[in-house]
Amino acid sequence: MNCQETQLWLHGYVDGELDLVRTIELEQHLHTCARCARAYRDQQALRTALGSGALYAPAPPQLQQRIQAAARQAARPTSAARIMRWRWFNMAAALACIAFLAWGLGRLWPTPAPDDRLSQEVLASHVRSLMANHLADVASSDRHTVKPWFDGKLDFSPVVEDQANQGFPLTGGRLDYLDNRPVAALVYRRQQHVINLFIWPAPQGVYEAPTALTRQGYNLVHWTGAGMTYWAVSDLNSEELQEFVHLIQTNATPTPTP
Repeated sequence: MNCQETQLWLHGYVDGELDLVRTIELEQHLHTCARCARAYRDQQALRTALGSGALYAPAPPQLQQRIQAAARQAARPTSAARIMRWRWFNMAAALACIAFLAWGLGRLWPTPAPDDRLSQEVLASHVRSLMANHLADVASSDRHTVKPWFDGKLDFSPVVEDQANQGFPLTGGRLDYLDNRPVAALVYRRQQHVINLFIWPAPQGVYEAPTALTRQGYNLVHWTGAGMTYWAVSDLNSEELQEFVHLIQTNATPTPTP
């Protein structure tokens, strides 16, 4: 996807209206184009500002009565002119009603919750890593190789543990981009199933117990603890993915990078 196509589909992406394939294509472009990524951030900021009540001024309920009163007071030179004026007034009133109905539906239309938006980002990154055949920037089962590879590339140091003895071998790691920031992506396997574990810093003092989601046939689990946000995603069944999450939680003691 080029810049012109990205600008065309950007509004739909911000509103969460694109299908998975087009979402992946657009996010792949945003990851490599600073100009389009900046436009995406501007759209998000504008959407947030418009969603606040500060910019909205409701029309007075007496609006229709005022329009009718003004129409009655207007000059009426001929019957034809009066009929035409009345038709124009009815048309204006109908357009006003349509506008108010559209505004009301827009206010009531459900918008994606932050977790829903982020879960789509996580899923898209997982699928993209499989489609692009680019699971790992550093391919290794040795945590002493994978962990140092992130030094200088992130502003935090993710915990990297090989869980091969428990049936979840580490196969590598890579950089990814989620929630408007670079993140660590650790890659594990369970037999033929790939597990992507995304990690990035969370606000201090925040703890969230694991929450399981299902999106388009994939299982996702996210939680927050020890100063980090975690998202695990795979086509693995939910029971085994929860087992993997428990192993990661047991060893999660990340430290910030100086």
